[in-house]
Amino acid sequence: METSLCSFCPSKLSLRPSKPISQKHFNSPSIRCAISRTKKEETVETVKQQLENCYLVAGIKYKGFTVKQFQEFRRSLPDSVKLVVAKNTLVGKAIEGTQWEALKPCMKGMNAWLFVHTEEIPTALKPYRSFQKEKKLEDNDFTGAVFEGKFYSPDEFKMLETMPTRAEIYAKLLGSLQGPAVSLISTLQAPARDLVLVLKAYVKKMEEESGAN
Repeated sequence: METSLCSFCPSKLSLRPSKPISQKHFNSPSIRCAISRTKKEETVETVKQQLENCYLVAGIKYKGFTVKQFQEFRRSLPDSVKLVVAKNTLVGKAIEGTQWEALKPCMKGMNAWLFVHTEEIPTALKPYRSFQKEKKLEDNDFTGAVFEGKFYSPDEFKMLETMPTRAEIYAKLLGSLQGPAVSLISTLQAPARDLVLVLKAYVKKMEEESGAN
């Protein structure tokens, strides 16, 4: 008696699913949770990317902003400044173990985050001040910022907004070199490394004096 190793009835073969896939399947808690987790991971990654080559990060009180206002403000920003809306918890994960952890004091309420990718800090902050004044958003102030590892509270923002630009610092530096010719020649004849150190020390001093004012 012969035995068939593979037998089936073609007339009974069907490619249709035995049961239709219900829409409820896509709305199941497990799928919603997976999608939510993916979005959170993407947000954390976006924040990490913005932190690269970043000079300053500032929080802005976002509650009360309309979508139109948010879009209008974003369009007013230069290419060197990016605006991201993200939950404090996700930003906290992105800055963990970095100098930006100093941002934690301003992580309350709803924040929009300003990532500044230029050394010209006053120029980067000016668009929001202008927008805030124009739209009468006094309650939507900066919640804090971190610059060079230091946290600046809202009351200390004037220090950031009045910092001299590099061009201004170099102009003052050149002005100081217009002293006695002997002193200038002596400075210029110093080894290149010593000259660089002198210039760096002077620039730092000028920045500190400007911040104190």
